[in-house]
Amino acid sequence: MKKIVLSLAGVLAATAFAPEAAAIPAFARQTGMACLSCHQQHYPVLNAFGRAFKAGGYTMMGAQGKIEGEHLSVPDTLNLSMLLKLRYQDQGGPAVDLGDGAGTTTSNGQWQFGDEFVILGGGRVGENTGFFTELVLNAPIATAIGGTLRVPFVFDVGSVKLSVVPFTADGGGPMIGYELASGATLRANRWSEQRRDISGVQYALADGNGNGVFTGAATGFAFVAQNDFGFINYTRWTPNHMIGGGGNVSTDMQSNYLRAAITPSYNEWAFLAGFGIMSGASEVVAGGTVGTANSAIYEARGHFLDAQAHGMLGGKDIGLYANYAKAPRLGGICQTSVAGVGTQGATGCNLFNQGAFDRWAWAVGVDYSIIPHTLHLGAAYRDGRRGAAGQVAGASGTDKSTMVQAIYDFTQNVAFHAIYSSRTGSRYAPTAAGQNESMFMLEAAW
Repeated sequence: MKKIVLSLAGVLAATAFAPEAAAIPAFARQTGMACLSCHQQHYPVLNAFGRAFKAGGYTMMGAQGKIEGEHLSVPDTLNLSMLLKLRYQDQGGPAVDLGDGAGTTTSNGQWQFGDEFVILGGGRVGENTGFFTELVLNAPIATAIGGTLRVPFVFDVGSVKLSVVPFTADGGGPMIGYELASGATLRANRWSEQRRDISGVQYALADGNGNGVFTGAATGFAFVAQNDFGFINYTRWTPNHMIGGGGNVSTDMQSNYLRAAITPSYNEWAFLAGFGIMSGASEVVAGGTVGTANSAIYEARGHFLDAQAHGMLGGKDIGLYANYAKAPRLGGICQTSVAGVGTQGATGCNLFNQGAFDRWAWAVGVDYSIIPHTLHLGAAYRDGRRGAAGQVAGASGTDKSTMVQAIYDFTQNVAFHAIYSSRTGSRYAPTAAGQNESMFMLEAAW
């Protein structure tokens, strides 16, 4: 009789004989395992073991030594690594900034050296405590260093892992606290660099979408229960980064994020399917002090559905992805923290959507490894509505995208990406920037 659910013990046993390698990043050094022990097909897509390692709070040790004593168990080396992305991005049309978060403003091509250059650290703090941190190094000198920090506290209660994860991030939203999917529900966990072409969540509920006030900053606490069958996550958060630290303002955490997913397995296939709901109101601080004209209170309203399947087709790895997300247009009156109430005018009060219409998108995608662990071909289709009037006739700003890509892994930690996106709809004027986009990227981590 075939087992439907793959147990965590089985996953650990299957990877216990993974070859040791001086690989990347910090987690490879801690566990003594190669990158592909945790990653499905290619980085950063997580396989079953990678999800189990993350759910365990990054605490699992391997070949690396430990310093132990009474109430002490830490690696004998602080594990750090670096991630570098060198990109060339060419958007068709005039030099128009679409607010895509990448700073692309030219139509004749732009070199981004590096689009990302970060120090990554993570691993074991104690038997039940881990950490992950990201320090961005490519910010302007006059800008404070940004990044991410989360510190999961994880405890086993029978077959269930209970976690409390305090976190803060300058991008990525409340999903930063806890996420195991690889379909770009969380910005960093995506199978393609073009996150808005493969994910309705990134299109409708993420930062830099050009139609909201949300920058992606988030600080809060995630409360999680997880086992082999799935996980449920309730996060209390505020859309601000590093609140109350280093002279920054402090705000109340009044926004909510509820996320749940099932994670069954069958034969050589591993599945994930779930939903997420945003609610509540929080004060957004724009370079000022709480209670001044530089801050205002917005509703965080939105929801999404997502599913993925990782398995084998013709003896080769394949990933299938589907998702849908919506940020509704909110009426009523937005409350400001200085004048009591403010007029909304033609816009709404949704943190993710200031447009006059609902903002939504659905997407489907496939990622197939035609040469195992070396060459991967992918494609995605996304249909969306931007929430504001289109530049051409069409009230809700239709926005459709077809994306194809190839990823070639020189090694497990160095890859070349070639991506082409064709976008149509009333979102774009006939010669609008971003209507067609080519991207070439070299990615390396060590």
